[in-house]
Amino acid sequence: MRNFFLIALLGSLALAACSREEPPSAPQELTASTSCSLDGMLLNDYPGPKAQIQYSEGPPEFFCDTMEMFSMLLRPESARRIRAVYTQDMGKADWKSPRGNWIDARSAWYVQGSRLKGSMGPTFAAFAQKTDAEAFAQKNGGKVLRFDEVTPDMADLRQRPGGRTVAQ
Repeated sequence: MRNFFLIALLGSLALAACSREEPPSAPQELTASTSCSLDGMLLNDYPGPKAQIQYSEGPPEFFCDTMEMFSMLLRPESARRIRAVYTQDMGKADWKSPRGNWIDARSAWYVQGSRLKGSMGPTFAAFAQKTDAEAFAQKNGGKVLRFDEVTPDMADLRQRPGGRTVAQ
């Protein structure tokens, strides 16, 4: 009987620990002064999907494009507790001047290698729906991927024009 109570107590403590996880907060809209966390570029000045990472502590970080988002997320040395990751649904947003249309980046579909460029060149076009990603790839080239299929090599910022890298 004593073991039963011990197991019940441990189980309830485990459940209590799980319930302390913070719920994701809503995505923040970009303003005219929202700048990239990596290089200070004003996000509204550039084409293609933008991204934001909301950490458990501190303000969110914004990125000029999804390539930068993946670069940050896939670097083990920059691991921080994350509440939410958002990008823009290019099935609904205008590529040249995307506004709003934020989606959960982890459940999105991505097109790698399209003819359309982001703020600094190649980027991953993000979509809420697989059919939108497939239609985009058919029209603009590229390969459709899930979030977890993107590798660190695919998001290496050193492969971009000018070899821009993330500050360490």
